[in-house]
Amino acid sequence: MPTGTHPPLQRGASLPLAGQLAERYAQRIRERLLLPGARLPSVRDCARQHGVSVHTVVAAYDQLQAAGLLEARRQRGFFVREQRPVSARPTRAPAAAATRQAPMDATALIRGMFEADAARAPGLGTLPADWLDPTLLQSALRRLQQPDALALQVSYGDPMGDDRLRAALSQRLDDLGIHAAPSQILTTNGATHALDLIIRTQLQPGDAVLVDDPGWAVMFARLAQAGIRLLPVPRTAHGPDLAVLGALAAAHSPRAYLTVSVLHNPTGHSLNLATAHQLLRLADEHDFFIVEDDSYGFLAPEHLPRLAALDGLRRVTYVSGFSKVLTPAWRVGYLAAAPERLSALTDTKLLDGLTSSAVLERAVALCLEQGRLRRHAQRLRERLASARQKVSALASKQGFAWAAPPDGLFGWLDVGVDTERLAQPLLDTGWLTAPGALFSATRSPGSLMRVNVATSLDPAFWRALRAGVDHLQGRPAP
Repeated sequence: MPTGTHPPLQRGASLPLAGQLAERYAQRIRERLLLPGARLPSVRDCARQHGVSVHTVVAAYDQLQAAGLLEARRQRGFFVREQRPVSARPTRAPAAAATRQAPMDATALIRGMFEADAARAPGLGTLPADWLDPTLLQSALRRLQQPDALALQVSYGDPMGDDRLRAALSQRLDDLGIHAAPSQILTTNGATHALDLIIRTQLQPGDAVLVDDPGWAVMFARLAQAGIRLLPVPRTAHGPDLAVLGALAAAHSPRAYLTVSVLHNPTGHSLNLATAHQLLRLADEHDFFIVEDDSYGFLAPEHLPRLAALDGLRRVTYVSGFSKVLTPAWRVGYLAAAPERLSALTDTKLLDGLTSSAVLERAVALCLEQGRLRRHAQRLRERLASARQKVSALASKQGFAWAAPPDGLFGWLDVGVDTERLAQPLLDTGWLTAPGALFSATRSPGSLMRVNVATSLDPAFWRALRAGVDHLQGRPAP
């Protein structure tokens, strides 16, 4: 290939030059413009032809070899590799032909979340991938290639977490009215890991723990696995039912209360100020600590009350993370607590896996420091507000009512029939739903289901839901 016949590679693009060059050759191989056995230019010739360094070409050829498209022959050069026939792999049946068992427990729901197409998963617990901002992550990762950041990649890091991230988190918490020094913050491999550290450090088998009902199915499963007795507290539109909570606390002397105060999963409700103050008084009266899970906090207005802000991290341990707004692949979370609790939690983290990822933590710190995460979260809130309006109109058109107006990512929908019985027929036609029984601490059946407003915008789902409900109620199809 003569010099100068190639379109220039794009310097400064999100994909590095080596990746662009590798993709250029990969495309030619896939299109059979370069046949098996064809010899590629030498490293120096390729560098001259494309106007890049020999190091860039070596990196590109390495990527092609790793992809199985190229092979190096000693003292001869690089050649297009003969593609061996690939053994037939079983293909996934079309969604409409699915006959899987309905997701009847927390583990099955999580598996369904990983398998499902987000466009057909109204029960999904996260934002769909196309709502996230990959450029935010790419920018942070590029910054980590600078010389002053390379040391992070060859060291264990601080057991408490990256110092820049903890400083940025201290500022983030201050914006929420939670005053926590960096020394009061422990980073974790996601919010779920933070909750797991608390369970293993501060609870023992046989302890009684207050939980929201409905609540997070995964947390019920983790607590049960640890031998913890669950004390379900009905969740209202303004927070926990304080009369029930007080009676349970008086009768069972619970060790803790695990709750989501803002944009509660699955209802979308948020705690109001009056309920928050009364809850903290009950915690003092009955001597239990509170774990406040704020995993969806970036999707909520900052003015909503947090228990940790009102309590000053005296009885409250605050937990949050970034997978809901950045990417589920970046398992970065954290907790903030009083110093006497944080020391024991840090010890558990050390025994669990020494440290968390210093590289990912620094990348998240960069996202926070640059203000780009704040702007991204604001765009998500605006987009969710629009989605809630559309989903509410779709639900109303099919005659469904909400237990309370949707907020944040979720709505708690009443369909008038047992949603656990409804889940299987919908799954058979390709729709993954989240029936209310999954969020009940006692697995009680009911007519409620969690709806993800970001993945429920297809009118076809609402028609399928209406048809499924009508069938269970014995109504003839229209």
